[in-house]
Amino acid sequence: MIRTRSHDELKALAADVIRLSRLLTRERESLSAAYLKDRGLREAYEAYYLPPNLAKIQAPLRELAAHSGKLLDQDPLRVLDLGCGPGTAMLGVLEFFAAAKKRPRVEFTAVDQVAENLKMAGELVAAFKSTSELEASLKTIRSAIEQAPRLPETTFDLIILSNVLNEIFIHDEARIARRTALVADLLKRFLADDGSCIIIEPALRETARDLLAVRDGLVGAGFALYAPCLCHAACPALANPKDWCHEDLPWDEPELIQELDKLTGLRKDSLKFSCLVVRKDGKSLLDLYGENAFRVVSEPLVSKGKIEFYICGEAGRKLITRQDKDETQGNDVFGRLQRGDVVGFENLIDEGKRYKISKETRVVRRTLN
Repeated sequence: MIRTRSHDELKALAADVIRLSRLLTRERESLSAAYLKDRGLREAYEAYYLPPNLAKIQAPLRELAAHSGKLLDQDPLRVLDLGCGPGTAMLGVLEFFAAAKKRPRVEFTAVDQVAENLKMAGELVAAFKSTSELEASLKTIRSAIEQAPRLPETTFDLIILSNVLNEIFIHDEARIARRTALVADLLKRFLADDGSCIIIEPALRETARDLLAVRDGLVGAGFALYAPCLCHAACPALANPKDWCHEDLPWDEPELIQELDKLTGLRKDSLKFSCLVVRKDGKSLLDLYGENAFRVVSEPLVSKGKIEFYICGEAGRKLITRQDKDETQGNDVFGRLQRGDVVGFENLIDEGKRYKISKETRVVRRTLN
């Protein structure tokens, strides 16, 4: 049951939401790894950040589930949540499988250095289990992930690092190398040979670019990119310091978050985040879409007489243009593309620095089955 808050309670909550927002953005240098020990910040996170973060984990899960290799069909499904916070990602995993046709038993191992986080995670998982038919268990380990936590002598089918990497080694000039080495070591030791690792980070330019740099480091260490990248070479977005890559998915805001948006001036009307899915076995979204596939990595760029996007694929990141006069029934979907869409082309004109759509070009938006 959702508790109704008075106006004064909402104002107090909004003040804590603003305080937390500043710590996560402009005042990141002041961010403590144990910031959720602060009761006000913890309540702000639970009310304002937990619901969208819960939804974000389901996007990469959907892309994993779409693969013909049945990548999430293990039963039990062993999940390691590193830096679990109050259990947001685990709740998202449970919601995902509760809505699925096949419902595995889920065995969670959650690692966090804040006792209050682990307590809240246990309460959330227990509450979800009581209202669903899913079988789930939870083992908690209190530890900072960068301090070699004592983990079970087992491997995991799914490893999650949600909003974690940007909070470690913040003040270290070698933070990219240290984060890459940490993730690579954890995956070598604890990820099953047919398992997946989901990494989610904020959509800020600094945090998103840092994740792309870790991406390149993991590729160099021999790991395979499953999603969202359809380019397995060095990330082309890193070539320009002004560029970065992130998801921006539609989302229906809960009423409480809408009210907090009005009071704070913030916006949570869509899901903005950076994401990376890594595997050891080489499976990727290209298995589904084929090599003639591109990810839309920008908003539509509309100007007089034309519409453009940036797209990214095996040939790298390029601008693609369609003049309004060249719109046909075969390419009309181009004008309705959104960031994150996967698209294929026939008779696409490659002009070197950009692609061009002509009247003869056919555009196909690819969808997950």
